[in-house]
Amino acid sequence: MDTIKALFTTDANQVALAIITIVVGFIIGLFIYFIYKKTFSGVIYSRTFNLSLVMLTMVTAMVIMFVSNNVKMTLGMVGALSIVRFRTAIKDPIDTVFMFWAIAEGIALGAQFFIQGIIGAILIGLIMVILTMVKGSRSMPYLLIIHFDERAAKAVKQMVAQLPNAKLKSKTVQREGVEMAIELRVKESETGFVDKFLRVEGVFDATLIAHQGDMIS
Repeated sequence: MDTIKALFTTDANQVALAIITIVVGFIIGLFIYFIYKKTFSGVIYSRTFNLSLVMLTMVTAMVIMFVSNNVKMTLGMVGALSIVRFRTAIKDPIDTVFMFWAIAEGIALGAQFFIQGIIGAILIGLIMVILTMVKGSRSMPYLLIIHFDERAAKAVKQMVAQLPNAKLKSKTVQREGVEMAIELRVKESETGFVDKFLRVEGVFDATLIAHQGDMIS
């Protein structure tokens, strides 16, 4: 009853504060959205996950507003969250970091630390962009998968030998031909060599895949 009574006796200032908190949470959530999209370097980009970061920022801010001045609401929220089970697997560790970032921003805004939340979002966003730019200028691990027949075996072997840090990961021989998976490290701007394999007679296809694992030197 106390919570319902407080709801109907809320003054205009509290309503305005709640609206401002949600709006600022939406803006910072959008900022996180664009940073994630800009710095994403995985294999498959999930727009749904990225949109969930915007919602996560706003929802966390709203929850913190509810529980910050009400002990009963705090206990109820803890009980409710204890029975929630998140079954979606996070495949990339950086996605977990972005989720934690969105939650931290929501907590800061819900606790009315607007300046700190905004400054933190800007600084973290800039750092993420800078790290991505530095990462883009460095060589990255890739998997090169080639399908060919015996006619191209010699030429493919010579071309692979010229690739930087190339390591044979697997080789499958079938009646239709040979499949080779090669791990290598090159810069993103230096991936044009893949087209050269298709010019070799007997090569069916060549695929270059971003490899998330670390290479052992």
